[in-house]
Amino acid sequence: MSSSRERICPSNRQPTMYPAKDIHVLVLAHPVQGHINPMLQFSKRLASKGLKVTFLIPISTKKSLNLVNASSIQVEYISDGFDNVEADKLSTKEYLEHFRLSVSQSLSDFIQKHQSCQENPAKVLIYDSFDSWALDVAIEHGMHGASFFTQSCVVSCIYYLVHHGTVKLPLEAVDGQGRVLCDPPVMSVLGLNDFPSFVADVHKYPGVVDIVLGQFSNFRKAKWLLFNTFTELEEELVNWMGNQWSMMTVGPTIPSVYMDNRLEDDTGYGLSLFKPEAEACLRWLDSKPPCSTVYVSFGSLASLGEDQMEELVSGLRSMKSHFLWVVRESEEKKLPLNFLQELGLDDDKKGLVVRWCNQLQVLSHGSVGCFMTHCGWNSTLEALSLGVPMVAMPQWTDQPTNATFIEEVWKAGLRVRANERGVVTGEEIESFVNEVMYGERGKEIRENSLRWKEIVKRAVDEGGSSDKNIQEFVSNVVDLCT
Repeated sequence: MSSSRERICPSNRQPTMYPAKDIHVLVLAHPVQGHINPMLQFSKRLASKGLKVTFLIPISTKKSLNLVNASSIQVEYISDGFDNVEADKLSTKEYLEHFRLSVSQSLSDFIQKHQSCQENPAKVLIYDSFDSWALDVAIEHGMHGASFFTQSCVVSCIYYLVHHGTVKLPLEAVDGQGRVLCDPPVMSVLGLNDFPSFVADVHKYPGVVDIVLGQFSNFRKAKWLLFNTFTELEEELVNWMGNQWSMMTVGPTIPSVYMDNRLEDDTGYGLSLFKPEAEACLRWLDSKPPCSTVYVSFGSLASLGEDQMEELVSGLRSMKSHFLWVVRESEEKKLPLNFLQELGLDDDKKGLVVRWCNQLQVLSHGSVGCFMTHCGWNSTLEALSLGVPMVAMPQWTDQPTNATFIEEVWKAGLRVRANERGVVTGEEIESFVNEVMYGERGKEIRENSLRWKEIVKRAVDEGGSSDKNIQEFVSNVVDLCT
């Protein structure tokens, strides 16, 4: 069978350049792949406009990161303070406090050294909003801060409203449909179980709730607020938040080759905590007809229970489609006995299970017709950007909120729901996947998904909403530093 791969060809267009020579910015990432990748991509965009970017990753020497394809920026590693600490013996709260104290010091040391040896030292620190204390370190050294929010505007808005006291914890329904009513109006689609898990079940995540609410503890001291989204996707929320404070949408932060092709050699994020089985995935997908395959992945952190894994296997066995399923090595032991052997080894088998893959390569492949996803924000943006309909199966953190908006607001997928045991049944999975792939609602969802794909490309292309905001940010930095 001929290949179903979508061809992604390089462009001859050159990025717009700014008079930003020798103007330097520091970028501090939170050391989790889902946070590093969007900030790394944003850094590449800044470098393409002429800024010098030093990308800082707090990490212990015992750990390792395979970071490639970041030649346009300088990457530095600073201590996270866990070289001689048994982190697994610390509570979440103790771990986060140790991280804060250690990285505050190592960041301060780096800035001091940088300022003493650079002719034109950086005057701006872009930091992950989860690490709000970094702004205080920057201010102490005479720098300006830009807070970078790696989650959606709706989720950030919820955390702001809770921090501000507008939404009280524990959450309580205030209408007959079990919804928590609050401004802006678009959030009225959310029921109690649709809020981020850190506030929906606040007592279950001690310590973590302090981080997500702490994003807004000192944010008014930041000179810029940057959000990894695009205005057209969350327009009502962007307008509402824009009336409260100054903010810019600068996403989606996805490699340029899948978007606007304006950044040379930007073909991937450049960072993966796991080794992708790229060739095996593409070879198998090449053997499948167009839009015939369901891609199933729950990201780098989510862990399904054994009951849920059995139900998922049941649904995959019964559905009409082929499937490519990412099951991390740590999760393989939960698979039903003999399931992998049952699939067989030849390219004609119904499903392929791999430990990791290059998700963008898979989503952009012509044989993929649906993405069964945990609805992490990066995965959600990738599916929207590549026009792939979704079956939403959220697990925790911001994912339930993203899933509700995927179904109710953006109309780009359907959300499965867990039963009274907290498990999504195989029948539910089979039914919803078949509906998205072959049903009447699926046709409308596919049309909406392709519409979002075009809107995304316009937003990041030259003159688009996100591109204009990035240009404005660079111009602000240039004006500030000259």
